[in-house]
Amino acid sequence: QVRLVEFGGGLVNSGGSLRLSCTVSAPNLRSHAIGWLRQAPGKEREGVSCISGRDGSTNIADSVKGRFTVSSDDAKVMVYLQMDNLLPEDTAVYHCAAFRNCRDLSDWYSASPGQGTQVTVSS
Repeated sequence: QVRLVEFGGGLVNSGGSLRLSCTVSAPNLRSHAIGWLRQAPGKEREGVSCISGRDGSTNIADSVKGRFTVSSDDAKVMVYLQMDNLLPEDTAVYHCAAFRNCRDLSDWYSASPGQGTQVTVSS
């Protein structure tokens, strides 16, 4: 079973940057694909990014491609989401999540419990 805790959200002006962090606890860390979901007010939850523990390959949603980067440390206990050139439409609650397959950002099976971390981008 994978346990995930994220932190690092906040308030930023449009064009600014934030980095989210996720601590990952699980047996056989390299077998997991970990990434990020977000949910904006009144919208469906959306898969944003994923990184494979096996080979480090990544997948980024088209809506944030070129602005967001997902990475992890060598031990795979931390996963990061670097968000640059943030836009007001990036405002959402972000959750760290485990995916069955990084190729499909809708194929997540476990998200961090609790309220997630709020990212607010002011225009």
